[in-house]
Amino acid sequence: MKDIGSLDIGGNFHGSLLGMVADAGFMVKFVLLLLLIFSIISWTIIFLKFRYYRKIRKENEDFDSDYQRSNKLSEVVPAAKKYPHSTTAEVFRVGYAELSKMNKVSKDTARPEEISLSSIDNVQRALNRASNTEMTKLESSLGFLATTGSASPFIGLFGTVWGIMETFKAIGARGSATLAVVAPGISEALIATAAGLAAAIPAVIFYNYFLNKSKTMVQEMDNFADEFLNIVERHLISK
Repeated sequence: MKDIGSLDIGGNFHGSLLGMVADAGFMVKFVLLLLLIFSIISWTIIFLKFRYYRKIRKENEDFDSDYQRSNKLSEVVPAAKKYPHSTTAEVFRVGYAELSKMNKVSKDTARPEEISLSSIDNVQRALNRASNTEMTKLESSLGFLATTGSASPFIGLFGTVWGIMETFKAIGARGSATLAVVAPGISEALIATAAGLAAAIPAVIFYNYFLNKSKTMVQEMDNFADEFLNIVERHLISK
């Protein structure tokens, strides 16, 4: 007796997954190819983002150590240049550069006290711009993961519905609806739904993971910017 997984009754049905994919219709194959592309791009983004976030975390910790050991802001500048991926180091570089510009203007003007008071607002705006820029970098490409997570199940469902429609068309043409006739087509169609879920689930999981990591790093930047601004204010008040 033949194994039921290799029966060819009323249609080409194979027990293996690759066999069912090979026997699927054109539209189902197109849907599976589209989902495969979505999945490959998603996993590429996940891998690159994971490395990028890990590198940022490491450099933020190293920069924070150097920053805590320094007694003057000018001593932190060389340390900040050592960490090109650190978000807090970038916020410091931008804030210190703006502060240096304002100090230079303060020395050249006839009314340095007015420039000193306006320095705080200028430095704060520079720190906010730096934080927003770094947040944009952190969250870049995450939109594709969100799109994959929300769209892939529906794309897979479309392939399943189309495959079932084709199956019922074949049933109508044969004039019979035995299990041997219906099962192959429905099995092939359901692969599209499974593929859609396989692409969507990791995309949703890692989208939320990276989004939470991004929010944490943004909060760290905001806290550092507030601390930097407090130092500037104390320096101006003590003049």
